[in-house]
Amino acid sequence: MLSSTMILQFILALAAVCLAAPQYLHLAPRVIVPQSHYEVLRMRASTTVDPSAVTGVNNIVFHDLNVAELGICGGIAGKITKCGGAPATTTGQSGTALFKLNAVNSGATINISKGRWEQCIRAARAVCPTGSMSGTCIGGASAGNVAFTLGNP
Repeated sequence: MLSSTMILQFILALAAVCLAAPQYLHLAPRVIVPQSHYEVLRMRASTTVDPSAVTGVNNIVFHDLNVAELGICGGIAGKITKCGGAPATTTGQSGTALFKLNAVNSGATINISKGRWEQCIRAARAVCPTGSMSGTCIGGASAGNVAFTLGNP
């Protein structure tokens, strides 16, 4: 049988866990979705669609995007922190997604770090939440910036 002291200890321990939990919630990554993304979703939801009006549509699958993102430079997943081999161009491909990168300045090579590359793609997705895109990562080359495109292979 549980004593009243044991029940009280359990309640106090539970309260301590509940009070401590919010300080750890900030560790989870926060994704900020721009209002324009919701506006596009509302527009699509309110429009009738005839699927037979189109053929040969290619999309980019989210998982393929993530694998292709880490596939640049021969693979920068895991502990690898920079693009190795000093290429002027590189690609990362998986299934429906293909990243193409090139150093913007003539004669420059790509030495982008994994962190800078991931930050660049997150920033690009804030502007262009879905589908194909292109842009320029600030820095990431031996001299200057790195241009990228994301599309289908």
